[in-house]
Amino acid sequence: MEKAYMNKTAKIIKSALLALLALASVSCGDLDVVGAGSVESFDKVLKHIPQALTPDEENGGWSLTAPDASSRFIWSRNYAQSPRYDVMIEFEAAPFIAAGLDPRKLPGNFAFYEGKLMAGTKLGQETLRYSGEVTPLASYEQIVQLKRDAVGYHGALDHYGVNLGGGNLFEWAKDMSTNDKDMVFVLDPEPLLKAGVDPARIEGWLFTKVTVDDENGKPIQVDKILKPFNLL
Repeated sequence: MEKAYMNKTAKIIKSALLALLALASVSCGDLDVVGAGSVESFDKVLKHIPQALTPDEENGGWSLTAPDASSRFIWSRNYAQSPRYDVMIEFEAAPFIAAGLDPRKLPGNFAFYEGKLMAGTKLGQETLRYSGEVTPLASYEQIVQLKRDAVGYHGALDHYGVNLGGGNLFEWAKDMSTNDKDMVFVLDPEPLLKAGVDPARIEGWLFTKVTVDDENGKPIQVDKILKPFNLL
């Protein structure tokens, strides 16, 4: 009887292990929820404003321009060929200079040229391989597949976003129909403060507190400089 009990217990444990292995296999094989959701919502943004989407040969990628043409999100087609950054935002420098900016004091993740400021980062040095046509969405999918840590979800604003390094981000609404901030350019104020900027004086940008999760997943408020747009 004891032997039969032990055999039955072994079978139960074996079945449980097999179920766990099957679940793990499915989980690893599927794109994660945030990654998949970000691709779906980014595709909707691109399709909603197709006139704002253009190739950017100078930066080796694609450009999505804000409705007022003051700012752009740029992402690379091929990390091995990006001349500067793989993901970046570019925006008019004049409002920041008028607010006290000395571009010479900006850190290395910022660039200043021809009246523009750029904040961005390198994601890698890989030559990207595409299974089909090289499109703006396909290039974004490469970020999700190869550089997953660069993509996140901002629960307080119901946004997906790309981390540009140094506390700078480009975000877009998970659902444009329920959000009044469908596209947001996000800057960390600290390096700008050190470069002489009075954040309250930056025309066209909002200096405010934003709720984010800390390293332990607890909500905290941090200072950010935002340029939001409603696309609907």
